[in-house]
This record gives sequence, structure tokens and C-alpha cells, in this order.
Amino acid sequence: MKVKITRSAAKVLREEIDKPENEGKFLRVFVTHSHGDHAHYGMKMDDAGANDEVIETDKDIKVVLEQGVELLDGVRIDYFYVPQEGFMISNPTQGNHGDH
Repeated sequence: MKVKITRSAAKVLREEIDKPENEGKFLRVFVTHSHGDHAHYGMKMDDAGANDEVIETDKDIKVVLEQGVELLDGVRIDYFYVPQEGFMISNPTQGNHGDH
């Protein structure tokens, strides 16, 4: 499984990951709901479980994904400052280019 984190997202995520209350936890990306050929995603700080895979990214951020969930393989985490500040998680490899 693969995860892509952009530079702007990594900067914001690193601040959250480095908080003392998140020590030993990983960033988890999950499907909040899916319909048709795409999904909507969420993320939170969490522990890895028996059914999870820990993915190493090129931004030195480890991401936990549930094994066997095809819509998670290839997710991209980005962070935008305009027009509204916030994260966007998409999966271009699955034909999902962002929420609608």
C-alpha cells in the first residue's frame, strides 16, 4: 500500500505528531464512507492494530491503513491555505480526485 503526503501537509501534520500526547501514535487514514467508485476520507492519531499496515512515507511520517481496504491504497494527503485552510485527502489511483 502507498501513501503520498505533500510538503505543505507534512509541515502541519508534523506539528500534531510531535505533541507529547501523540507520542507512540501514528497518523491513521480511513474511509468515512464510500459510494459509487469513490470514497470520502478522514484521519486521526491512533495506534496500529492487528489488521493494520504501517506505511513509511518520504516525509518521515508513518501512516496506518487498514489492510485489505482497496480505496486506501494510493491515498494522497494535501493541505491548502486558500481558498479555505485545511486538509484534503484523495485517491487519484482509484479515480478519486477529492470530495464533491
